[in-house]
Amino acid sequence: MSDVRPLLAVLIDADNVPARHAEAILKEISGIGEPALRRVYGDWSSISLKGWTEVIPELGLVARQETANTKQKNASDIGLVIDAMDILHGGKFDGFVIVSSDSDFTGLANRLREDGRTVIGIGEAKTPQSLRNVCNRFIFIENLINDEPSVASQDTKRAQPVKALPLFKDAMDKLESEDGWFHLGPIGSQIAAIKPEFDPRSYGHTKLSELAKTLKGLETKSVGNDLFIRIKL
Repeated sequence: MSDVRPLLAVLIDADNVPARHAEAILKEISGIGEPALRRVYGDWSSISLKGWTEVIPELGLVARQETANTKQKNASDIGLVIDAMDILHGGKFDGFVIVSSDSDFTGLANRLREDGRTVIGIGEAKTPQSLRNVCNRFIFIENLINDEPSVASQDTKRAQPVKALPLFKDAMDKLESEDGWFHLGPIGSQIAAIKPEFDPRSYGHTKLSELAKTLKGLETKSVGNDLFIRIKL
């Protein structure tokens, strides 16, 4: 059936993601697919992960204990990568969700995509571009918790909607149209391919259609339930 939700393996790096955002993150993932496997990695003897030990049972997560043998090695990273490869070879999952702001997972994400799996990254806006770009889609945690004053910072302020216009134009350049009008659905897919971290919420809008309608450089028209756009003449 076409309505079958993709089966997702969710792997969370507790060292690089605040526990207070866990519920919002899982809610976002549930809107994308079925998070059938949900594991979180960390050294649970560390006082810095106390917040995670409190939310793990509440959210139905599986905690994986990773103890570093040396100060130079991040055991959580290594354990997560090993598990990811085991899960990949099991062949049961359609995609992976890597929840971390650590660029060390760039190689893993690339390897998973090479095997035909969809890779979704979730991390803070400080996440290096290398990890963002290798994912099929990258979601900023700040867009999931925009009602929390504590997350406001210089690098996570909402961008002006007009700054999204070049992305719409680039997407149109990659598609064909006989009359200059483009269905918004394929435009959204092209924008995501160009910029995996693109999210209307980064521009103050919950939906792509809302963002498109605010851009003065675009014309929009509705045909039934479908929205079409073109460059304003």
